[in-house]
Amino acid sequence: MRLRLEHGQCAGHALCHTVDPALFPIDDAGYSAVDDNELDSADLGRAHAGVNACPERALAIEE
Repeated sequence: MRLRLEHGQCAGHALCHTVDPALFPIDDAGYSAVDDNELDSADLGRAHAGVNACPERALAIEE
């Protein structure tokens, strides 16, 4: 599974970052800096919480 970010949709709310700063890093301007990351099973719960926290739906988990 992969964590994906649609960069153009991120509005910089940083709610994902509050869920897990390591899994959802932000840049100096406060926008998500997530690269397409492979997720392991230990990260799935936090990944889903961060994705669900995004009001812009800029994040997704793909298989």
